[in-house]
Amino acid sequence: MHNYRELKVWQQSVDFPVEVYKQTKALPPEEKYGLTSQIRRSAVSIASNIAEGAGRMGNSISFMG
Repeated sequence: MHNYRELKVWQQSVDFPVEVYKQTKALPPEEKYGLTSQIRRSAVSIASNIAEGAGRMGNSISFMG
């Protein structure tokens, strides 16, 4: 399996939810369980999706070159 932790996109995706949480605090309170929740969950899932995809592809595709 390719080491997805070396990918710049994965490294950035780990930091991304922190900024998303900061920005979504400014959304209206009535969106707490609607839009805010959906945006936050999607931001958190990005790193997981990259790792899962890397695991499925194995060494068949090179991300680094």
